[in-house]
Amino acid sequence: MRVIHFSDATQRLHQVINQVVNDCDVTIIYCEGGEAAVFISKNKYSSIMETLHLLKSPANVKHLDRSLSQYRKGQIK
Repeated sequence: MRVIHFSDATQRLHQVINQVVNDCDVTIIYCEGGEAAVFISKNKYSSIMETLHLLKSPANVKHLDRSLSQYRKGQIK
């Protein structure tokens, strides 16, 4: 994870975006007296959103837990 100041981010925006995408990492951009923001790649964002979607339903959580248990026992390949 990187932390950079807003003014640095604006001066090097293209580089910041490339680093976030290429390193699959996040960058926190802070501003004096303001709230910080987080830069993540679209792929990482999509992955997080998919995980949240799957885990928001108790039925999905039970199904995923059952599937993982079966996989660990060698019942699913």
